[in-house]
Amino acid sequence: MQSQNNNKKKQQKNTMTKAEIVNSIVQRTGIGKNEVAATVEAMMDEIRNSLANKKENVYLRGFGSFILKHRARKTARNISKNTTLVIEAHDLPAFKPCKSFIEKVQKPA
Repeated sequence: MQSQNNNKKKQQKNTMTKAEIVNSIVQRTGIGKNEVAATVEAMMDEIRNSLANKKENVYLRGFGSFILKHRARKTARNISKNTTLVIEAHDLPAFKPCKSFIEKVQKPA
């Protein structure tokens, strides 16, 4: 049990939550926390709506693209029950970072 808690703490150390992003923007810009939180939420809603409802990809120059990847219909097997399943065609959201984003992440610290 103790090792599971330590693993969760290690994972959390390398992540950034939406609240932390909001706080960081507030500190950098001096804009109010409520306004920044509303703006971040509105941006995420717009990306979500563009992909889900409009089926449009979202391109953010210098950052990356939020895209839909189409998965064709396929047949799968449930080995434990020895049955065949049909997985219908569907779209999955994905993020594709731009070249400069990838280079910045790969650059040694």
